[in-house]
Amino acid sequence: MDASVIVPGLFHLPFPVGHAYLWNDGGELTLIDTGIVGSGPAVAEAIRGLGLDPAGLRRVVLTHCHPDHYGAAAEIGAWAADTSVLAHRADAPVIRGEIPMSPPVLLDWELPIAAGLPALPPTPPARVDRELDDGDVLDFGGGARIVAVPGHTDGSIAVHLPLHGVLLTGDAVANVDGRTMLGVFNTDRERAVSSFHRLSALEDVDTACFGHGDPLVGGAAEVLREVAAALPRP
Repeated sequence: MDASVIVPGLFHLPFPVGHAYLWNDGGELTLIDTGIVGSGPAVAEAIRGLGLDPAGLRRVVLTHCHPDHYGAAAEIGAWAADTSVLAHRADAPVIRGEIPMSPPVLLDWELPIAAGLPALPPTPPARVDRELDDGDVLDFGGGARIVAVPGHTDGSIAVHLPLHGVLLTGDAVANVDGRTMLGVFNTDRERAVSSFHRLSALEDVDTACFGHGDPLVGGAAEVLREVAAALPRP
């Protein structure tokens, strides 16, 4: 897998199902999401292809508890003794294997999409070293702010890097086939819509990166506001 530059310091790691993103602070690395179980070697290869060392990975930030986003967290979290795995406190018990994942409430038009998805391999539990809350600021990218965006899952988060104008939305937003939209397969659509409105109101967002679909580079805030305007307010 080849990693591509989105903006300076931020790299896109595309998988057949879902995406991960890598932030580089002078060789100190942060991975946002991991791909499905078994994705560790591909992520390591991509990092080395950038001339970086996987041992420089300091943190893995998981946007939510779905297998295509935390599947490889156990293997990647073991790369270095000082690598920390972070997730919102509401999703951390699922990632640890302590409680089952809540199933999505599918809309009629989502049913055939869900039926056509490939089955994913079983996902092993992963440790969570730090449980996150809304408003937490992480020490990368000049201060990465955690934005709680429940609805897709109870503990879904986005990561906002205001210094760089970057927003990583997880699955709260998708950008599929050139269409930016509310993410699908939500456990609570009303909360998901409310979370989308919250993201659309953020300032300093020029680039948006999604769990599914291509990043928007330039003018992302305007696109999010346009989509939000067509969504009902809960």
